[in-house]
Amino acid sequence: MRRNLFFVFYSLVFSTIVSAQIRYTVIPEIPRPGEPVTIGISSSDATGGVKEALLFVNGRQLAKSAFFSVPAEAWKPGFLAAVITIPSTVNPGGAVIKVNGEADLLIEIPITISARNFVSEVIELDPVLTGIRVDPDPKKTEEANRLWGILSTNGSKIYHTGFFVPPVESTRRTSFFGDRRVFKYSNGSNDMSIHAGVDFGVPKGTRVSACANGKVILARMRIVTGNSIVIEHAPGIYSLYYHLDSISVKEGDIVYTGMEIGLSGSTGLSTGPHLHWEIRVSTENTDPDSFLNRPIIDKETIINKIYN
Repeated sequence: MRRNLFFVFYSLVFSTIVSAQIRYTVIPEIPRPGEPVTIGISSSDATGGVKEALLFVNGRQLAKSAFFSVPAEAWKPGFLAAVITIPSTVNPGGAVIKVNGEADLLIEIPITISARNFVSEVIELDPVLTGIRVDPDPKKTEEANRLWGILSTNGSKIYHTGFFVPPVESTRRTSFFGDRRVFKYSNGSNDMSIHAGVDFGVPKGTRVSACANGKVILARMRIVTGNSIVIEHAPGIYSLYYHLDSISVKEGDIVYTGMEIGLSGSTGLSTGPHLHWEIRVSTENTDPDSFLNRPIIDKETIINKIYN
C-alpha cells in the first residue's frame, strides 16, 4: 500500500513538473457545445514530441484531434496547434483536454463548457425523400464511407489560418447549426437527428463561393447531399457545401476565399432551394459561425500568450 501511494505521489509531481515546463494556451477558455477550441503549444518546449489532444467529459473521451506545426513567419516564432470541437451534445460543466506526446501524457488542461440552447424543428418528407433517407442502398453506403474517409484524414498542408467568410451574400437562414430535427416519413414513422451545419434560404442558381483558401477534395453528385463539394483548409479542417444545382470546380483544384465554386440548388435530400454549409473539425460537426467570428488559428494571440 505504501509503495502504491508513493507511486501515485511521484506520478502527480512528475506530471506537474512536465506541465509547468510546457507553455500552452487554449482559445476560448470557456467554449460552448459545437464550438472549436484551439490549443497552442510552444515548439521549443515540446522536445518529447506532441501528438494529439483529446477531450474528456466525465471520464469519457468524446473528441480527438492531431497537432500540426504552424511555421514561423518573419519575426513571429512558430508553434504547434490542434483544433478540437466540443460536441454539440455535451452538457455544460467541467471537462479536461489531455495533450499526449508520442509516448505519454504531457498536459491536462481543465476547461469549462458553458450552456447552450438549440432549436427544435419537424420536417415532413414525401415518399421520394423518405426513400432517399431510409431505403438501404449500397451506393449510398459507399458514398458515406468515402466522405468519412476524407473527413478522418489529417493532411499536413495549411491553406488557411484566418477568418472564414459566408459562402453566399444572403443572410437568410432557414435552419441553424445544431437544430434538433424530427423527420416525419411518409410511411408514418419518424426519426431524430442533429443538423450538422447552416442552411441558407437562397434561390436556385445563387452564386456559392469558397469560405476560405483551400483544396477541393470532393466535387461530385451524391445521393443524399446532391451536388456536393468538400474543401480542405488545414489539417483535419474541412468545409462542405451541399444540394448545389451545379459545380464549378473539380477535385484537386486550389481555391481562394470568395472564389465561385458552384450555384445553389435543391439536389439530393432537399425540400426546396437552399445551400447547406457545414464545417468539420477532425470529423466533428462544428458551428460555422465560430470561424466567422475568430480565426482558425489566432497566431498573434497564441504567440503572445505562450512566448511572452
